Amino acid sequence: KQMIVRGVQGVLLLACALILLACSSPASREGMKPASLPVGKQYPYDVSVQTTGGAETGALDSSNISNADFKAAIESAIIENRLFKGIVQGSDGSDYELNVSIISLSKPSIGFTFTVEMETVWSLIKTDDRRVVLRKGIISTGVATTHDATVAVARLRLAVEAAARDNIAQGLRAIADI
Repeated sequence: KQMIVRGVQGVLLLACALILLACSSPASREGMKPASLPVGKQYPYDVSVQTTGGAETGALDSSNISNADFKAAIESAIIENRLFKGIVQGSDGSDYELNVSIISLSKPSIGFTFTVEMETVWSLIKTDDRRVVLRKGIISTGVATTHDATVAVARLRLAVEAAARDNIAQGLRAIADI
């Protein structure tokens, strides 16, 4: 009997460890891209996009936003909303540089409802004279509940993507309001 109890305890302990060590997935480009935004303006200029402050998601990490995926989501949103004429890779040949820095990404560890807060700084710079056209700090929030995903790692990823979507939408609206 004691051996059976120990066996069951061992299986339960192993199951708990596997649940806690479930691989997280990074925020996806598609999940971070906001839906169509009524920005109203369409600038006849090219822009280059740079992102900093992101982090890759390791096997045992919670969901993060990589610089490359955040940049791709911003560029995709700019193109789809026609905010600028085009995207230039690198700063050579662009009329404007858009620099977006992730300052913080606060994520919960446990819970049924995950609320993620993201803080960024958006800077739009005219490349010919290095004049700062816009510098704005943006704080956004993303929420995911058990209705969105029952598995905690998926719920956290959805909340991170929602915070990034909101952040990108606020940033593009700020640029359109110039």
